[in-house]
Amino acid sequence: MKSISLSFIAVFCMIATSYGQYQKVSGKAVIKTPSVQCETCKDRLEFFLAREYGVSSVKVNIKQSTTTVTWLNDRTTLENIKVAIANLGFDADDIEAEESAFKRLPKECRLHPKPVKTPVSENKQ
Repeated sequence: MKSISLSFIAVFCMIATSYGQYQKVSGKAVIKTPSVQCETCKDRLEFFLAREYGVSSVKVNIKQSTTTVTWLNDRTTLENIKVAIANLGFDADDIEAEESAFKRLPKECRLHPKPVKTPVSENKQ
């Protein structure tokens, strides 16, 4: 009886140790979101993006026009997160917002002027 309980404890300890060593790999990125310009936009983006599959945390910074996202690599990718942001009606780095999603944004969010993208000029010597 003692040997069975000792065997059970040994197996349990090995499983617990191996489970503790297993860590999920996560990614973190700062995404430029220039079309997020008010608290309503910020709250909307944080609310919906936090519920996206695989996303661990979301923090929007209005002043810097950035969104910091942490996700689990085995569940989603950075590209999927950017597409989710665009599907909410906001620009995400190089991905433009979906026009139909932009039209569904609250009135105060649609009134913000879109940031103008200026071409990079070459320095002439």
